[in-house]
Amino acid sequence: MFTQSQGETISPINSAHNTINNEIEGLSALRDALNGPLKAPFQEAISIIQAARGRVIVTGMGKSGHIARKISATMASTGTPSFFVHPGEASHGDLGMIRDMDVVLAMSWSGETAELASIISYTRRFKVPLIGMSANPNSTLGKQSDIHLCLPKVEEACPHGLAPTTSCILQLALGDTLSIALLESHGFTAHDFKIFHPGGSLGASLQYVRDIMHTGDALPLIAADTRMSEVILIMSQKGFGCVGVLDDNGHLQGMVTDGDLRRNLRDDLLTRPVCDVMTKDPKTLTPDILVPTAIEMLHSAAIMSIFVVEDKRPVGLVHMHDFLRAGVA
Repeated sequence: MFTQSQGETISPINSAHNTINNEIEGLSALRDALNGPLKAPFQEAISIIQAARGRVIVTGMGKSGHIARKISATMASTGTPSFFVHPGEASHGDLGMIRDMDVVLAMSWSGETAELASIISYTRRFKVPLIGMSANPNSTLGKQSDIHLCLPKVEEACPHGLAPTTSCILQLALGDTLSIALLESHGFTAHDFKIFHPGGSLGASLQYVRDIMHTGDALPLIAADTRMSEVILIMSQKGFGCVGVLDDNGHLQGMVTDGDLRRNLRDDLLTRPVCDVMTKDPKTLTPDILVPTAIEMLHSAAIMSIFVVEDKRPVGLVHMHDFLRAGVA
């Protein structure tokens, strides 16, 4: 049990609920503001960033600085060039990182963070567009900004009203809305995201089928007149639990899987041609399909393997185990 300043006790779960409810109320207030007084300046901020020939320089001190770093990182990874400048370092040379073609996004809940003074002064002197984000339109930051994104005043989740909590959530949320609105405005795609984020599980999930598929001699391919005795041998040798059946033009016309063998167990199975057993016109992929889409196709069709084709010719094969090994399934 926790003890509050009034001597009351509150359980950890109730404390957690209170915090989340407080932050939800703050986000609701922010959403309402975006339909009201924040709507026009938000749209203006998007326009000025879109028109900039340089980068978005995000800055803030303390907790606002931590949020500013995250916002800058999100922008940079979603197609809006951006980096973070620490206010304390700005007056010791880092102001030189800010150019007149850039846009500065300065964050301070009170709008009176002393460490921002040098950056604010620099932007005014060299006519660098300044977007301010604070909860006080009458603050120094609010008055000096070309565009002021005024956050709704909310109570912190901290019972003493001191630790930045809900205020940080609102700053982060508004930064995310800027980032995503910019992403959507310039048509940023999953392919673009992969270029900026090749590592980790996100990068792995944004691979294409061509990055994972088996190719060349590894493919289990046979002609339509091949006897099933040879089909079973090739299926065992290749280890995919399937074979692809080609027509005279090298096009994929059918597929035989372990399941097809079980369904066709008869005395004459080994002497039959594969065309009598194969599943005609099997499902296929193209090399440029993203891995998550391919996985969904395998799941929905309840299959483990699928051929990859170009102009109806098989160029690859992927198995569900390949996705598991890549860490994306």
